[in-house]
Amino acid sequence: MRVPQRTPTVTDADVDRVAWRDYPAEHVEGVLKALAEYGTEDYEREPQRVRLAILKLANRDLEKLRSWVAQAKMDYRDVLGPAEYPLYGKKWGRMDHLSEEEQRSIIESDWAQYERWLKS
Repeated sequence: MRVPQRTPTVTDADVDRVAWRDYPAEHVEGVLKALAEYGTEDYEREPQRVRLAILKLANRDLEKLRSWVAQAKMDYRDVLGPAEYPLYGKKWGRMDHLSEEEQRSIIESDWAQYERWLKS
């Protein structure tokens, strides 16, 4: 049995706050413009959540940000997984072999790191 994962509720205000936190003021407009490229198509789901995940994975690097935007446009799950649940993603193929307690521990650890990053 797989243990369920939490899903963050993300707003435009969250995306803006993190962009301003992580990038120099002179780059924020370009960062937000690049992020806005995701979510323009009907199949591009959960734009705010994906944009926040892109910011996390880019880790203050403009080139990485552009690369993650392109990746999200191909498959948004390739961005959400490593941003929100990085350890879980690394153990994906083996999660069914772990006990429920081990799974829960990995998921809670990933969630805690995501919240620390978001609130920092």
